[in-house]
Formats: sequence, C-alpha cells, structure tokens
Amino acid sequence: VHCLKHATIIMSGQQEPATDNDNNQTTTAHTVNKEMMRFIVVLLTCLFMEPIKAFSPSSSSSSPQISKMSAAALPKSIVIIGGGIQGTSVAYHLSKKLLEKQQPNKSPCPVSITILEAKEPASAASGKGGGFMARSWGDGSPTQGIHHLAFDLYEELAVELECKSYRKLPVLSVSPAAGSGSKMNAALQKARDSLGDIMPDWLDGNMGRIGVMGQGDDTAQITPKEFVEKMIEKSRSDGLVQDVILGECIGVDAVSREDGGSGYVVKGVKYIDRQSKQECFMEADVVVVSAGPWSCQAEDWFDNAVELPMEGVKSTSIVWKQREGQTTDATALFCGEDYRYGTHLEVYPRPDDSIYICGIGGSDYIAKDELKVGAYREECNANESRVEAASNAFRKISETYKKNGELQRVQACMRPCPPDAMPYMGKIPGYEGAYINAGHNCWGIAWAPACGVAMSELILEGESSSIDLKPFDPTRFTQRVTGRGRKRRGENVGEQW
Repeated sequence: VHCLKHATIIMSGQQEPATDNDNNQTTTAHTVNKEMMRFIVVLLTCLFMEPIKAFSPSSSSSSPQISKMSAAALPKSIVIIGGGIQGTSVAYHLSKKLLEKQQPNKSPCPVSITILEAKEPASAASGKGGGFMARSWGDGSPTQGIHHLAFDLYEELAVELECKSYRKLPVLSVSPAAGSGSKMNAALQKARDSLGDIMPDWLDGNMGRIGVMGQGDDTAQITPKEFVEKMIEKSRSDGLVQDVILGECIGVDAVSREDGGSGYVVKGVKYIDRQSKQECFMEADVVVVSAGPWSCQAEDWFDNAVELPMEGVKSTSIVWKQREGQTTDATALFCGEDYRYGTHLEVYPRPDDSIYICGIGGSDYIAKDELKVGAYREECNANESRVEAASNAFRKISETYKKNGELQRVQACMRPCPPDAMPYMGKIPGYEGAYINAGHNCWGIAWAPACGVAMSELILEGESSSIDLKPFDPTRFTQRVTGRGRKRRGENVGEQW
C-alpha cells in the first residue's frame, strides 16, 4: 500500500509531504524516487496487466476461439489410413479432444476427419480378435502405462458409447491332462470347492492343475467390432468424422517446405476407390498411418524416410454357438500347452453366450514384402487343420461342449509384429503432418483407447502427456549415418507376447 501511494504521488507530479529528514536529504530522495518509480511501474505491470489480458473480451467464453490452440494452428483436414480399432480410436479421440477445445457457444470446428479403409471398418483383426484386456499384465515393461490407461478408459468409454459387450471377468489358468475316471472327477470336484463361483459349469472335462490368474478386478473383455462401430457412430453424430471412405491407399502427396527448410509438408493421400476402381486424391494436412500389419507400406509412401520392419502373424480362431436355452458362465481360461494337439487355448465366453477361442497354434508368418502388396487383406481364411485341433482340445476340457457344442464360425486374421514386439507411435521424420500408429502385436485391441488418446495429444498439442512415446519411436530401426554405418536390429519374437 505504501509503495502504491508513493508511486501515485510520483506519477501525478505532486510533491510528497516532507519530513525533517527529507528536507536534509532532498537530492538523495529525488534519486530514490526515480528508482522507486521504475520499480513500481514494473510491479504494476506484473500485477495487473496479465490479469487484465486474461479477462479481456478477446479471450472470454463468448469467443469462438479454441483454447490452447488457435484455429490457424489446427489442421484443416485429417486422414487416418486404416479403419480398424486403432485407427478408429485415433479418429474418435481426435474428434473428442477437438470438441472439448471448443468453447460453450458450439461454434463449428474447422477440422474434418476422414477414415480411409481398404475393405470395411473392423474387417481384419478388429473384427475377429478376442477383445481380452488385462490392466497389470504389462507391469514393469515400457508398455505398462498403455495397459493401465487403456484398461481404465475402456470402462469409461463402454458407458459413454453404450457398448453392451464390455464386462469384467475372472481368469483361470488350466493345465491340460490325459486320463479320466474317478481320479479326474475328484480333482474337478476339489477345484469347484476351492474356486467357488469363478469355476464355470462348462469346465467339466479332463484337466490338470487349475489356478486363478485374475479375480476380475483388472481383467475384462469387449467385442472389438462393436467398439469400432460405436466409435464411428458417435464421432459421426458429433459432426467431426465426416466420412469413412473405402479405398486402398497407394501413396501420400507431399511438397517441399515453403520456408526453405529441409523436409516436406503433407498435402494429401492417393487411393484407389473400392467401388469405382479409379485413382483418387484426398486433401489432407495431417495423415495418420494406422493400417495394422499393412502399415509397413508407409516406407514407400514416405520415400524410405523411416524403416518399419514388420511381420504378420496369421492365426486361426473359432467361435462356439450359445447352447440352446443356456447361459454361459463368464470365466476366461488361459490353457497350458497341449502337446496332443499343438494348442495353448485362450477361451473367452462372451456376453452373447458364445465362446471365442484362439491360441490354436500353427500360425503362419507373413514377410514384410508380402504385406506391402496387401497379403491376406481381402481374404484371410482359417486353417482347417487347426480348427479341428482346437475343437478337439476344447472338448477334452469341456464335457458339456463335447456333447452339445456346435461351432458357429471359423476365421483367421493377422496381428502386426515389429521385431521388438513394441508399437510404432509417433511422427514420420522429415514430413510435417505425417504420423504412424501401428504394430501393436497381440495387444492392439486392448491398447486402442490409450493409443487413440496419446496420438490425438501428439497431433493437436505437439506431444503426448498421457503416455511416454519415446520407447515406441518409429525411427528406432531406421538406418542412421554413423561412424560404422550400422543399423539397430531386434530379435524375432515369434508368437511370444
């Protein structure tokens, strides 16, 4: 208060009331007053100018300005290549974040989002995967944060999107065993007595040890195709995902930077329209490659600016029909290796009372060169010998399905596997507006919400605040010019998780 009063007197040109001491030190006081005035001006600026600016009309809630990022800084058109659960999740969370950034007056958002899908949404692994997720199963690894965030988000999004297939469920480990008779019946009864309600009634065949892997607090499931469809439906209703275009991407158009800097700026994508078979062009200033195992085609689209080693693991799965008039107890199984059939079954009862089974073994490994020309994108058929093996293995542990079970569907799909079993998530080097989100191995469905959030943050805010993306750098296998000119390589992970 004293300083403000002192400054007011000085700046008004008035003479301050003098004291005896002041009269004796006029020169000194005048000098101090000048210095004090400078100090007070700076102080007043710090105290008042920023609050005034913050509450000025230009930043009020009535403004159509989007918070944190001006409309000029936002992309105008975003194209996501790939309509599986990962690409759709990126589209959904981009639209959700853009809506959150809009002010309450609901002014139109200047950004359009388009999904470019070669066949149809969820036509590959996202329409044929099991949809199992486990929050803590990545603990201690670089993917721990993705596991945790995605698991928590699924519970929220299932309500937000009104998904009927989401639920938490317990998980058992089951060791296959040969034999039958009173000894096996006693072991089965002992398991029922100790496990109680989480022991499903249909698990009534020949087994060895049975253990609990999860009580259902950090394990859950969703039918991924439903989740994809619900995200597209909600994004369209919000008016940001303008369309899902069916067509095969054949390239990305980019031009040299206008500011004279090195690198290129994305201008759009070229694709073959699925219906007309004509080559088309779609403008875009942001392109996100999220096409599962076929994302390795981006090497060619971006003139080898990034090297994306990728292997497709093609596996068969089967679905058993609901037993007539019966509900199916909701407990998932992870079975040990059954050497009689070459299987390690994963058994997921679904809310529609069907049972989904994968872990059938006998997977085929598809090289990158084959993936680049679209191997198994249009047609990916089940291996009939593995269908028979999996059916026989399941009937051994379920007398119920041995007597009354009927297969509903057999199918196959591929999961995308980089050499280190970790995804590619980040910017394409040298290309402004180019991103990739691919290679999520067997966790692509389980991680989808978290990857969508992280990529939307990276695209709209310049970095991800939800997940540390450094371990998933898309350039980690790209050749760098060094003294010895060597590449960093990973090891083949095969079918391991």
